[in-house]
Amino acid sequence: MEEKKNPDVDLRNNSLFYLALGFAFVTFFIWQGMEWTAYDEVAKEEAVTMIENEDEEMIMTQQLTQPPPPPPPPAPEIIEVVEDEEEVEETVIESTETTEEEVIQEVETVEIEEEEEIIEDVPFSVIEDAPIFPGCEKYSSKAERKKCMSEQVQKHVNKKFNTELAGDLDLTGVQKIFVVFKIDRQGNITDVRSRAPHPRLAQEAEKVIRSLPKMKPGKQRGKPVGVNYTLPIVFKVQD
Repeated sequence: MEEKKNPDVDLRNNSLFYLALGFAFVTFFIWQGMEWTAYDEVAKEEAVTMIENEDEEMIMTQQLTQPPPPPPPPAPEIIEVVEDEEEVEETVIESTETTEEEVIQEVETVEIEEEEEIIEDVPFSVIEDAPIFPGCEKYSSKAERKKCMSEQVQKHVNKKFNTELAGDLDLTGVQKIFVVFKIDRQGNITDVRSRAPHPRLAQEAEKVIRSLPKMKPGKQRGKPVGVNYTLPIVFKVQD
């Protein structure tokens, strides 16, 4: 016995309709998916574009911020042009070059004399080369000549000085006389000065010193100089 289906519930009658409806749903979902993906990409591109625009605006803002321009230069002074009515004589510079025909004159050599160094007078105690008393040349060393000079001056004073003068002046006891003199650059005795208890003793001491013989002058750094000499004369008057 064959089974019979109700034609109203037979699904095969509407198969084409359902197939078309399925294709429509599938197409709709595919289109929605494509629209969603495109919207994301467009949103991203717009966001990137906005960031780039902001960067460009920032860069343009930084570039537009410039320092103020420098102040304008001062106005130039008004220069008045004055007409030069005077004639100016041009200076002609002659050539200094010589020719074969010109005779070159020899220039005389001028000798410049060196100024002699002037050394001040030196005390006898620090002189390098002491004045040489006549007869002291026999000594070779400077120290021996210096000692000989002092001894000979003392001997000369002891021999020439009149010690009896103090008794005539009623002076008693020890008499001290100080004499200062100079042996100049020529070896002469000059600038004799004295100090004594009595003027007559001072005069006697100066006379004796002036009677000293001429000596060879003293030297400092190899050049003749004046030598200052101080001599004390001491003697005792017997009662």
